[in-house]
Amino acid sequence: MQDAKPTQSFVPVKEVRNGVIILKDGGYRGVLMCSSLNFSLKSADEQRAIIGGFQTFLNTLDFSVEIVVHSRKMDIRPYLALLNERLDKQSSELMRIQLREYIQFIGNFIQGTDVMTKLFYVVVPFTPAVIGNVGKGLPFLGSKKSSGLQGETDSFDEYRVQLEQRMSLVAGGLASAGLRAVPLKTEEVIELLYRSFNLSELDTPLRLGEQHT
Repeated sequence: MQDAKPTQSFVPVKEVRNGVIILKDGGYRGVLMCSSLNFSLKSADEQRAIIGGFQTFLNTLDFSVEIVVHSRKMDIRPYLALLNERLDKQSSELMRIQLREYIQFIGNFIQGTDVMTKLFYVVVPFTPAVIGNVGKGLPFLGSKKSSGLQGETDSFDEYRVQLEQRMSLVAGGLASAGLRAVPLKTEEVIELLYRSFNLSELDTPLRLGEQHT
């Protein structure tokens, strides 16, 4: 019987360094976290401007990007506890009544209902020319093993600069559509990777206030 391979052998990531994902095949990935907007609440003119800005953004790219959406449950209890603290400190009777009704409304709303939040990411690739093009692979990393660069390289800083230039281009293009994008740091990238390869963790409640801003 053939020995089972360890789980790590199926993960295309070699390491995360300075916020950059280095794949086992030598490819590089940067991750931007993006804000969101409520498109349906915009006026017709605003919607056309957003669509036009996004089209312009897509037309400026000469490389592929991938949009990743994570849905997670939110734990509203800390928020309700904060509201109750403010209720106790509120001196205005009118404000106390309004705050009490608001707390009751939130409490009734979440009974038997999962409150979900969505986190949006854009994965930006950079593949050094010496290893050729990449193909499809495991979650959002687009990894395909190839000969050539084995991950360890003296050119990391050079490749990182080129990747960051691409990320700046993407962030600028998204800004034209009214979206803000910021690069993830090393710890944030590791957390995203962990949750991407451990999908059951997405059921872990996200406490209100944990989201990046």
